[in-house]
Amino acid sequence: MKKLLAMAASVLAVASVLVGLQVSGPTASQEPASALSGSSFQAGNIISDANFYDGTAMTADQVQAFLDSQVSSCTNSNCLRNGRFSMNSRGGDAMCSAVTGGSSLSTAQIVTRVSAACGISPKVLLVTLQKEQSLVTNRGPSAAVLERAMGYACPDNVGGRCDPAYAGVGNQMYWSAWQWKRYSNPPGTSNYFTWFNPGATRNIQYNVPVSCGTKPVNVQNKATAALYYYTPYTPNTAALNNLYGTGDGCSAYGNRNFWRMYSDWFGSPTGKATTAKGSLDGVSTAYNAVTVNGWALDTATKVGTKVVVTAGSVTGTFAATGNRPDIGAAYPAAGPKHGFSATLTVPGGAQQVCVTAKAADGKSDVSLGCRSVTVAEGSPTGSLDSVVANQGGTVTLTGWAVDPEAKGAIGVRIYRDGAYVTRVSAGTMRSDVAAKYPALGGGHGFSTTVRTTVGTHEYCVTGVNVKAGSDRRIGTCRTVVTPGSTPIGKITAIKTTSSSIRVSGWAIDGDSTESLTARVIIDGAGHGIRADRARQDVAKTYPAWGTAHGFSGTWKATPGKHTVCVQVNGVGAGPASASIGCKQVTVTNAKPIGSLDAVTGVSKAVQVSGWAIDTDTPGTSIPVDVYVDGVGKRVVAKTSRPDVAAAYSGAGAAHGFSVKLPAKTGSHSVCVYAIDSQAGANTTLGCRTVKVP
Repeated sequence: MKKLLAMAASVLAVASVLVGLQVSGPTASQEPASALSGSSFQAGNIISDANFYDGTAMTADQVQAFLDSQVSSCTNSNCLRNGRFSMNSRGGDAMCSAVTGGSSLSTAQIVTRVSAACGISPKVLLVTLQKEQSLVTNRGPSAAVLERAMGYACPDNVGGRCDPAYAGVGNQMYWSAWQWKRYSNPPGTSNYFTWFNPGATRNIQYNVPVSCGTKPVNVQNKATAALYYYTPYTPNTAALNNLYGTGDGCSAYGNRNFWRMYSDWFGSPTGKATTAKGSLDGVSTAYNAVTVNGWALDTATKVGTKVVVTAGSVTGTFAATGNRPDIGAAYPAAGPKHGFSATLTVPGGAQQVCVTAKAADGKSDVSLGCRSVTVAEGSPTGSLDSVVANQGGTVTLTGWAVDPEAKGAIGVRIYRDGAYVTRVSAGTMRSDVAAKYPALGGGHGFSTTVRTTVGTHEYCVTGVNVKAGSDRRIGTCRTVVTPGSTPIGKITAIKTTSSSIRVSGWAIDGDSTESLTARVIIDGAGHGIRADRARQDVAKTYPAWGTAHGFSGTWKATPGKHTVCVQVNGVGAGPASASIGCKQVTVTNAKPIGSLDAVTGVSKAVQVSGWAIDTDTPGTSIPVDVYVDGVGKRVVAKTSRPDVAAAYSGAGAAHGFSVKLPAKTGSHSVCVYAIDSQAGANTTLGCRTVKVP
């Protein structure tokens, strides 16, 4: 993919290195930063020397955390997040110090080893991996893509093979960093790379065709010059106006994309580089807590620094002043007092824990990485199983509560309608709790009876926390009605047929467990009934009263609207009776339907056939009246008619009729009527005139 620089092809051959010339388009997977604008691009100051040549800008843990944040999961073993790659060990030279290789290194190890050896920022390497091959965000790159990871010493033509001496992730990163360092003409090398030297205005092409023109650029630093040696084109106005898209036929995108990706990922490439350093060495969890440890310092001072720890919405700032002799050995000028071990109280569940090291002046910082952990919840948990009303103005609450940090019984607080009532101990044996929490045992149940007042009340229970965590509501609050001296109950169902009304419900009196009497009043007419039928739902809600409190009765009614009320008779100190509700219902009586299929004159008779059904009583065969010249005969429509059964689900087939009635030779009038099963209006199925031969 890379060619020799066109402007100096002959002299670059002496360097025996092919120089990176990737002209990459916008990266689809790169999310734009909302504040970034192409108008901020400075062609002569793309990145500062401080940021470009900071070989220790990120630790291996920080690089790994960054890669993890860019890819949620990998689809093959080539993914930079999880992949293992080889890199040759090399001795030092004027560009890079000695570097230790290996056959199974992580991307983070390769990036940080190369960066430290060659003095090129890990951020620059990561941005270039993305700019050249979209490798940072690629979940499953091919081997061919990995071969040309940085585009170094690879031909431009699609599918062209890279020079084997420079191919592969480890080689690509090392030699790209080596070459960037060479562009600065370090001591021990010739002053060869001069045509983009800082301090002068250079005419830099917009793209390969000379016809696209050039732009005069005042190159301000070595790092910007290195980018132009690597990719010798500057973005035109069209490329900058569509920062995350394409420009025109003369647009080149390599240096634009480098600047854009660096800005999106790491902030301004020309801003002041932070002097904060550090490492997140470990993250551990306890009940409702995360503990982080590591080190942080400011390379510009011996003064202790601070770290900011975040877990979800919880943030804490801690001093990094613990004794770390290993850090003192690595940074003699800073001394050893730069360790930290900090604990943050957090909610239970999945947490993303991140740590940032602050510079001593507080004006800059550096991420030390993030870890995903699951934090155990130390707050109580349990269940409010039931709240039931008793005679005498009390309710009984049962349930269980445990605190994961306590084997013994914990306290629970009872609340009615939000007001505190009492505290009891959850210490009775519950085998189901023991099965669920074997380490805590089963002595965590509670059952308590408290006084209450007549009416509807909401009861809630809170478990009292023991150590980590906080007091926590146990289970779901429950609402219960406490009966008083006034009878209570409910009309639970009213069903109608074409000629009747069926009323069902229940009733109790708080003063007695006896079955009550009631009156079902339909349009003002009362009907006595006893509420003594079994109702398991009533017993479940009011166990002290038992099941014998249901009523159900059926009364005849004409078609039309009716008002149904139920009045319950009291037995205690309260009123003699009380209404438990009224409802409006409508009784309907549909007319029968059917068909007069055929009327035929036969020898000395008339043959009549068809079908009829009353949808109020679809399973019943109804009568049909057949009249010949005004003389009627009643038959029942009960012969099989599968077509009727198919048309009226659940009605069955017994709805056909076929009858032969005697008749003299000549013309006759035949009429057929379907008779309503509930004594309602009948239906004329039709009249025919027929001749008998």
